[in-house]
Amino acid sequence: MDLNTLKPALGSVKQGKRIGRGPGSGHGKTATKGHKGQKARSGGSIKAGFEGGQMPLQRRLPKRGFTPLSRVEYAIVNLKQLDAFEANSSVDTESLVAMGLVKSTACAVKILGNGDLAKSLRVSASKFSQSAKDKILAAGGTVEETV
Repeated sequence: MDLNTLKPALGSVKQGKRIGRGPGSGHGKTATKGHKGQKARSGGSIKAGFEGGQMPLQRRLPKRGFTPLSRVEYAIVNLKQLDAFEANSSVDTESLVAMGLVKSTACAVKILGNGDLAKSLRVSASKFSQSAKDKILAAGGTVEETV
């Protein structure tokens, strides 16, 4: 078998529709575009959002809100997820990334108090909810907020 003798499998290649090639083709005359109208003309594409000259929806609706430049997105980790760590171990962003709980070390991490913690852990994160702090301290662990 040589490369110059290779052929596609039978029935796998379909011929394209040849439009506007006379009445015998079955796609002659209007070339599958119907009769007249904007869509039948050359260059007759209509931009997305165009409503025929009517004021478009995105211009009829009011502009609302803004995103503050100082906004910080936090990666959320719940206490029940911290149960995967061994007792008396240190939990920081690097260890959370290693466990697959946080995507990257560049993320700011917030620990939330969903679930219970039965182990003593040294947890350092960007932010803690009050309930998470209380539960970690009640389990005999320590809390350290990093900036």
